[in-house]
Amino acid sequence: MSTPKSAPTLLVDSESTTCERIEKPLAGARPAIPLFKVHMPESVLEPLAGTLSSGYIGQGPRVEEFERALSKWFGSQNVLTVNSGTSALQLALRLANVGAGDEVISTPMTCAATNVPILAAGAKVVWADIDPTTGNIDPVDVERKISSRTKAIMAVHWGGYPTEIRELNRIARQYDLRVIEDAAHAFGAKYAGQPIGSHSDFVCFSFQAIKHLTTGDGGAVVCRDRRSYQRGKLLRWFGIDRESERRDFRCEEDIAEWGYKLHMNDIAATIGLHQLKFVGGLLQRHRENGAYYRERLSGLNGLKLLDRRNDRESAYWLFTVRVPDREVFIEHLRQSGITASQVHVRNDSHTAFRESRQSLPGTSEFASQQVSIPVGWWVTEAEREFIADTISSYYS
Repeated sequence: MSTPKSAPTLLVDSESTTCERIEKPLAGARPAIPLFKVHMPESVLEPLAGTLSSGYIGQGPRVEEFERALSKWFGSQNVLTVNSGTSALQLALRLANVGAGDEVISTPMTCAATNVPILAAGAKVVWADIDPTTGNIDPVDVERKISSRTKAIMAVHWGGYPTEIRELNRIARQYDLRVIEDAAHAFGAKYAGQPIGSHSDFVCFSFQAIKHLTTGDGGAVVCRDRRSYQRGKLLRWFGIDRESERRDFRCEEDIAEWGYKLHMNDIAATIGLHQLKFVGGLLQRHRENGAYYRERLSGLNGLKLLDRRNDRESAYWLFTVRVPDREVFIEHLRQSGITASQVHVRNDSHTAFRESRQSLPGTSEFASQQVSIPVGWWVTEAEREFIADTISSYYS
C-alpha cells in the first residue's frame, strides 16, 4: 500500500454545520484527509480590500458584475444572486406560486435545506422515491404522486450528478407544474451537453463555504423566463423596485407585492468574481479524482459504484459508494486517516416531516448503504491512491 504525502490543512468556517465538521484524527496520527475544504485563495484579499474601502458594501456594482459573469457561465441572462442557497429555493418556490395548501413533490435524499423552504411556504412535502443506483429522484414515482394540489417538483442532483431533467420537465409540462432544481451540489455539471442552470423553470445554486464556488455564503436562482426574473428581482428586496426613477433616491415607491431581504452583497460578490477564475480548475480536479476512483474501485466485491450515463457530466461534489457495512467501513477509513460520511440523512426521518411519511423502498435501500469519500480539489494523486488502496485492501 502506498503512503500519501501529508494531507492539506483543513479549512472550515466558524459556523460549520454538521455536514462540514470533520472528525479529529486519532492521537498521534497524521491530519485526516478531509471530506470537504474551503477554497479561499490569498489573492482574493486585494479585490476584497478595494470593495471594503469603496463605500459600497451592500448590493451594488459588484453584485451586478457577478451576475453578468454567471450569466455567461449558465448561458442565461436571468440570473438572480441571493444570500444563500436556501434563500434561492425560498425565492423559487414563491416565483412558482407555491403557497398554503399546495403540494411539492420532492426527494428525501438531500440536505434538509432543500425541503424546509417548502414547509416555510405553507405547503406540504410529498415524497417521491429515489433511484437507489444514482441517489436521484425517480420520475416514475414523481408522476404517481401528482394530485390536484401539486404545484411543483423539487429535484436534487445528488453529489453533482444530474438527475433525469428531460423526463421531469416532460411530466411538468403534461400536468402544468413547475420544476425547481436544487443544484447546490452541481455547479459546473452538464446534462445533454448544456450546463446545469439552463434546463428547468428555476435552478437554484449554493455558494456556501464548502461548495465548488464559494462566496463565503450565497446563492443564485436561474429563471427560465424573463417575467419570473423581473418579479424575483423585486421580491428579493422587499418588493421594492430599486431601478425606478424616484423623487427621493432613498425613499421607496409603492410596493405592489411584498418580498424578502434575500439579496447578495458586494462583499460576497467580490469573493465570487475572484473564485470564478479558479473554479474551472477545481472542477477538473474533482472530475479527475472521481474518474480515478471509478476505475480503481470498480469490481470490488462488497462495494457498489453509483450508475453513470454518457449524456451527462457530474460535478463530483461528492463521490458516493454503497457498502453493506457502512459504520465499520467508515471506522476503518478513520483509523487510516481518511474522512468518510453519509453527508445527508433521509429527510423523511425528521419529525418536522412526520405528516409526509410513507414507504419508499428505493430510498431505504440507498440511505442504509450510501457513504462518501474525499474527492475534491485538495485530494492529491498520492492521497487518492492511498484512499483507493485502503478501500481495496478492506474488501480483499
